[in-house]
Amino acid sequence: MNSLEELMQRAWQVRKENFPASIYFAYPNNTTPITLTGKSCDLDCAHCGGHYLEHMVDMNEAEEVLRKRQSRSCLISGGCDHKGTVPLAEQIKFLEKLKGQDYRLNSHLGLASQEEIEEVSKHVDVVSFDFVSDEETIKEVYNLPHTAQDYLDCYQALREKTTVFPHICIGLKGGEIKGEYKTLEILQEIGADALVFIVFIPTKRTAYENRQPPALEEVGKVLATARVKFPNIPIYLGCMRPKGRYRGELDLLAVKCGVNKIVIPAPTAVKYVEELGWEIVKGQECCVL
Repeated sequence: MNSLEELMQRAWQVRKENFPASIYFAYPNNTTPITLTGKSCDLDCAHCGGHYLEHMVDMNEAEEVLRKRQSRSCLISGGCDHKGTVPLAEQIKFLEKLKGQDYRLNSHLGLASQEEIEEVSKHVDVVSFDFVSDEETIKEVYNLPHTAQDYLDCYQALREKTTVFPHICIGLKGGEIKGEYKTLEILQEIGADALVFIVFIPTKRTAYENRQPPALEEVGKVLATARVKFPNIPIYLGCMRPKGRYRGELDLLAVKCGVNKIVIPAPTAVKYVEELGWEIVKGQECCVL
């Protein structure tokens, strides 16, 4: 029996002991992703290169789009400035207007200052925070002068002011597992209300376009380890992960590793849960809302 199989057995047992026989499948059609910076970003991150801003709604068009879609919530993000911060604090009036119309708001702040956190936290429901604890990864992926301590300090400052969900990208360093286990150890020590995992996607027109996603066995080890280390909090598999056959195998693996929620699950995972006889709960908003 290999180590992954052993880990999965332990993870499955932990899940059964601490959670009901049900799983949540999120289909976030009622959450509109909005960019505050259009397609502009001061960083040219190795894994993104601004590519993912292209599919978001510009804030100047957001109100009309929200009315047409009849959305109930928004994912507020955008490109970062040279400090690695998404300029939410500069758009407080926009956030206030959305909140005044009863939209639920999930925001990506990046590495924000204490002042920015205090200002933004008054208007959002939850913050999604990309937690990175490996110095090499921070430098290579983001080309930022920040340290792992900066990420830790920002996360702790956020927790004092609002609900924050740490996001861990498995294989962020060009498909390499580098720092994910350290991140789990840190979060185990300081606390988290839930964990959201995403998986590196090789993306065209980026520095990492010719890399490969992390091996599924390695992804499974991270997920199963997280389940064992965090027996009492929900674990999510978020929307950012490779498609095709990889996703089909990944989503099935994630269920077996004890995750509680999957965004837009592959048919393989749905079928497996149905065969287990588990209850399937469906939602139509962003996984952290």
